[in-house]
Amino acid sequence: MIKFLPILLALLYGFAMYRFSVWRTARELDQKSTELADPVLRVLTNQMAQALDIEQIKVHIYEIAPINGLAAPDGRIFITRGFFDKYRQGEVSADEMASVIAHELGHVALGHSRRRMIDFSGQNAMRMTLGMILNRILPVIGPWIANGLMTLLAARMSRKDEFEADAYASALLVKSGIGTNGQKSLFDKLPKLTGDAGGGTPAWLLSHPKTAQRIAAIEANEAKWDRA
Repeated sequence: MIKFLPILLALLYGFAMYRFSVWRTARELDQKSTELADPVLRVLTNQMAQALDIEQIKVHIYEIAPINGLAAPDGRIFITRGFFDKYRQGEVSADEMASVIAHELGHVALGHSRRRMIDFSGQNAMRMTLGMILNRILPVIGPWIANGLMTLLAARMSRKDEFEADAYASALLVKSGIGTNGQKSLFDKLPKLTGDAGGGTPAWLLSHPKTAQRIAAIEANEAKWDRA
């Protein structure tokens, strides 16, 4: 029983981290967000809502500077103030912003947003457990190896989620009459907007797929739908 104690403690730690992360995220978003009221984007979200056969899609502005969109574990959709400002300044079009909203809706519909919160805490527990085990076999470097392995695993899972959310967004944008041109053009803009071009980092180390891969996947889906 004693030899399994580190694993049990790691699992308990993971559960505690999950509960704390859920609480902290909800509190942060409640305190720093307001509902999106832009009339042009409201028209586009209404089109998507009609395509989904739901009453409305509520989007909130998250009052932080980084350029991002996110889906909360409770299903709410957020666009950061930094991203919205780029739209107001004309650097991002309405159709491109609609593609962000559609992408985040994909994360919600496919269960990614809730699972990611669980994955985050679970990965911490696994990292801690694996580090303890490897440290007994390879002192000093064991935890470092465990961290590297978990980082690779998390990146692979995240890339899969992004491709799935992209496909969901493409289907929704096509069905709602908006189309995927904004989705693809935004991918070309994102490295410059965020100041992160990805450099020479291998795709398997990035949490998001590379731009060319994402656009190619969207176009492959469109070709498949055209043949159907």
